[in-house]
Amino acid sequence: MTNLFSSFDPTILVLEYSIRINWLSSVIIIFIFPQLYWLIGSQLSKSFNKIIFFLEVELLAIFRSLGTPGRVFFFIRVFFFIVFSNFMGLFPYIFTRSSHLRFTLSLALPIWLGRILMSMVYQYNSLFAHLVPSGTPNILMPVIVIIETVSRIIRPGTLSIRLAANIIAGHLLLTLLGSQGPNIRLLTLILLIGALILLIILEVGVACIQSYVFTILSSLYINELIRISFNKKIL
Repeated sequence: MTNLFSSFDPTILVLEYSIRINWLSSVIIIFIFPQLYWLIGSQLSKSFNKIIFFLEVELLAIFRSLGTPGRVFFFIRVFFFIVFSNFMGLFPYIFTRSSHLRFTLSLALPIWLGRILMSMVYQYNSLFAHLVPSGTPNILMPVIVIIETVSRIIRPGTLSIRLAANIIAGHLLLTLLGSQGPNIRLLTLILLIGALILLIILEVGVACIQSYVFTILSSLYINELIRISFNKKIL
């Protein structure tokens, strides 16, 4: 069990001391992006531009006229940071930081908490009034308030757990299948290698999809709070 979960351990043993230096894998991105500023018109920069344009269109469709300048590009940065964190975890001997709740919750919680606190300070009436949808019977109001409150509180937790759980599941499956190699015959080993290749391709897709889901859901949660305040001001 220790070997199975060793890739998720943020500590490393150096001279009989446990040092948490595996988190330094987060700075690997710094050595990848600078070449975009030197290689003009490269295929890599064109691919990044296409991804940025696609995300910009998606996020503008969510925020529309309610988004402040720079908000769309903030979520694009979040997407690239998460997708590179997921990709780095697929390489051997590189710490998978996106599989830890400490990492994912530190991304989801500030985005959600910052907007909630701003709404409570400046638009607290509209924020609390939205907990009870219009037309709700009086007898059901206490139950609806509890349900809406719980659903809003658990949003950063569900975002972080969704991302971490999907990354952990794929890595554990790769580890379990890969550990069976020395104990099987040649024909079965060939089939196992083919299955591992397909699983790695699936993990690449999961890394991209989960980054996109995290970014879109975060923007939807923020957009919902903005629309509550905006509609209340109009009324």
